[in-house]
Amino acid sequence: MIVRLPYGRGELDADLPDHTVVVESIYTPGILDEAEALLFALNNPIGSPSLSELVPAGARVGISVCDITRPFPARRVLPLLISCLPSAEITIFVATGTHRACTDVELEEMLGRDIQKACRVLQHDAFDYGQHAEVGRLSDTGTPAMLQSDFIEQDVRITTGFIEPHFFAGFSGGPKMVAPGLGSIETVLDLHSATRIGHPQAKWGVIEGNPVHDAIREVAKMADITFNLDVTLNRNREITGVFAGELFASHAAGCAFARSTAMIAVDRMYDVVVTSNNGYPLDQNLYQSIKGISAAAQIVRQGGAIVIAAECSDGMPNHGQYRALLNDARGPIEFLTRVAQPDFASHDQWQVQVQAEIQRKARVYVRAEGVREAELRSAWFEPVDDIGRLVRQLGGSVAVIPDGPMTIPYLSKSRS
Repeated sequence: MIVRLPYGRGELDADLPDHTVVVESIYTPGILDEAEALLFALNNPIGSPSLSELVPAGARVGISVCDITRPFPARRVLPLLISCLPSAEITIFVATGTHRACTDVELEEMLGRDIQKACRVLQHDAFDYGQHAEVGRLSDTGTPAMLQSDFIEQDVRITTGFIEPHFFAGFSGGPKMVAPGLGSIETVLDLHSATRIGHPQAKWGVIEGNPVHDAIREVAKMADITFNLDVTLNRNREITGVFAGELFASHAAGCAFARSTAMIAVDRMYDVVVTSNNGYPLDQNLYQSIKGISAAAQIVRQGGAIVIAAECSDGMPNHGQYRALLNDARGPIEFLTRVAQPDFASHDQWQVQVQAEIQRKARVYVRAEGVREAELRSAWFEPVDDIGRLVRQLGGSVAVIPDGPMTIPYLSKSRS
């Protein structure tokens, strides 16, 4: 069985055993007229007046958008949104969270020249304390909620995003475009603390009772968002749904749609699960590829194996603390012991925490041309060149999730 896995900007063929079970999301065709659908949603919002009623003439409008690590189709969405703001003074805020800033080439790819000429573009920097202002304190920990001050000072604040299941925040999009998107490192460390990440409800597709998402929503409420615009995408990056209006109502509608198409019940666990990180931009580094690994972990048996193809054109990457945290611990158990200490807090600890928990359950093999074998081993992974040959050597039952984190399998209740 030849299965094509998204890999970088292309595909990688994996020759898998004939008994391999293919797990895919429910395919939803792209909307034929995206512009019409976007304008209809903007003019008929969920739980909110229209933009024309919300935005006064000459208002300063801040629009939060995803960075290059997300496939949000900004070049197709933003021109329609901006057309509804004819007299506004618009600033685009690139919600990097704790990621690096986008390069000029990446901004061009994301936004295009016309938007960059028409709007001021600011990239968030979580580590620049002076960029942030306190909007309140988290009710459970008392930690200050610090957000990019320029965004908070706008007359109108709009969030735009891409909704998909998220491995510990439940779903992406919506309030995540406020925090961690525009949050300070201090705030993000609280939102992604070991206690929150380790909670049993901090998982794919869960919002209510998820302490990560509960805290994210609390911060977003403090920001007093005027309007939200989220989209869902299929595997071809075509828009399948548009959800606009009041932040929490429109995001909830988008999450319900994404849950119905992306989350797939299976009736058993597997010895080997093969997956991808859905290609570029999602697989541009090893750090981001933990999402695809986490999706596969949902249906791999204890002591089984996960095999992922992720190009990692940006390496591990070199920015952030992901590499250092991996190198400072001798393996998953040592790291989990360290992160459980009450005084431990570090940028990127959340990603390593999720990775370590998975590696307590299963071995993880990685095909990544952008990361050297020695680096993969230092990250506790096992490098692989020929995925099909490895899977045959491992033996046992096999499942493949071609689209990685765009498809989230879960064990059906009848077998759980």
